[in-house]
Amino acid sequence: MKISELLDDGLIIEDLRAGTKQEVLVEFAELLFNAGAVGDRDALVKVLTAREGLGSTGIGDGVAIPHGKVKGLKNMVAAFGRSLRGVDFDSLDGEPARLFFLLLAPEDAPGEHLKSLARVSRLMKNAELRSRIMKAAGRDDILRLITQEEDGR
Repeated sequence: MKISELLDDGLIIEDLRAGTKQEVLVEFAELLFNAGAVGDRDALVKVLTAREGLGSTGIGDGVAIPHGKVKGLKNMVAAFGRSLRGVDFDSLDGEPARLFFLLLAPEDAPGEHLKSLARVSRLMKNAELRSRIMKAAGRDDILRLITQEEDGR
C-alpha cells in the first residue's frame, strides 16, 4: 500500500505549532484523536514517546518518521506534518526536522509496519521532493506532491 493511500488532507498539518519533540508527538496525537483515527490520545503519546526513547526517529535531511504499534488499531494509519521553522528532533545529522511522517501500525502487523517505514524513507531521500513539499501552498498541494512521486509522475 502506498503512503499516499493512507493519507488524506485531514491528516496533514501544513505548519506544525510544536517547538519540541514532545510537542510534535502530542500535536500528532491530538490530530489523530480528533480525526477518530485513534481512541486514546494519551496512550498514543506514551507509545510514541517510548519508541523515541529507543532512539530518535529523526533520520536526517530534515525528516523524522515517528512511529509505533498501537493496541486495538485495525489498519495502518499515516499522518504528515511540516514545520516551517524546524524542530530539534535529535536527528542523526544534528539538523532540525521539518518534514514528519507519523506511522501507526496494529500490534499484529509488523510486516506492513516495516514496509511503510521503508516506503517513507525511500520517498524522503528525494531532495527535490523535500524542497517542493517545503514550498507547497497547503495540505492539498502536499498530498498531490506525495501522490505524484509515488506514482512516478
